[in-house]
Amino acid sequence: MVTIWHNPKCSKSREALKLLEEKNSALAVFKYLDTPPSRGEIEELLQKLGISARELMRTKEDLYKELGLAKVDDESALIDALAAHPKLIERPILIEGNRAVIGRPVEKVIAFLG
Repeated sequence: MVTIWHNPKCSKSREALKLLEEKNSALAVFKYLDTPPSRGEIEELLQKLGISARELMRTKEDLYKELGLAKVDDESALIDALAAHPKLIERPILIEGNRAVIGRPVEKVIAFLG
């Protein structure tokens, strides 16, 4: 089963969801803005992605700048920021078992489903 961390307002996220539906994959949709992930869920996701918290962040969001996160070097503090402000989480994210991918560009979604 593939889980997508989905934001319905995001065109890239909608595009990834459409691809998943077309592949008739067993699918779970996690609307992470409606039900924010816990700190533990974010840590688990980072492990599956093999990236740092900053790499999961939408660094061009105004909120990122408002919170002064560019100056924060502490990984734990960045994870806390992601948990407190899920709007900062890059999207869409696809998860299957122990692997995950940020679905930008859409070619990454296609390769993941491959």
